[in-house]
Amino acid sequence: MESIESKILSIIQNKKVDGYAFSSIDFIDTFSRDSIDKALSTLVKKKKIRRVTRGIYDYPQYSDLLKQELSPNIEEVAKALARKFNWRIAISGESALNILGLSTQVVGRYIYLSDGANRTYDIQGTTLEFKKSSLKNIGFQYDESKLIVQALKALGKEHISQEVIAQIKKHIDPKMYSDILNDTRTTTIWIYDAMKQICRED
Repeated sequence: MESIESKILSIIQNKKVDGYAFSSIDFIDTFSRDSIDKALSTLVKKKKIRRVTRGIYDYPQYSDLLKQELSPNIEEVAKALARKFNWRIAISGESALNILGLSTQVVGRYIYLSDGANRTYDIQGTTLEFKKSSLKNIGFQYDESKLIVQALKALGKEHISQEVIAQIKKHIDPKMYSDILNDTRTTTIWIYDAMKQICRED
């Protein structure tokens, strides 16, 4: 009979997300809390998963080139914390610019807007901060919508060039174009105009 830890590890591996992060809450519909905690503790001891902060774990990526595990995927850790505490979140403008390759600033701090409490976490030397914000900043359905809107706000209307549009398009699956446009249709006019350019088929 397959052990609970094997079942949980299989669920994690099947996510097929680079640096997938999670907490016990992600398995609570399938297993008891006590059995989940024991399984996660065992998997950490066996180095199958990694504890990145209290109550949050990840399935670390390994670099064959560097011959070592890579740092945690901060975006995945933020999503795991949001699921754990039932928050809605959106990355802040400056952090969005970094993810989209629109800023060359070295990142030591990632800031997310949240409808939850103000909290700060140290994720292996990188600061992950959540700031309470009004729902209008985080009320989109798709992560891609939140990311792009926050980046555009941080840049400002006067800095939206064709080069910026092209750079953002690199990070968006064309299959999401229609969903993103529908998701962001109530944004500021200039932001939605930029969205239409980003989500235009080439």
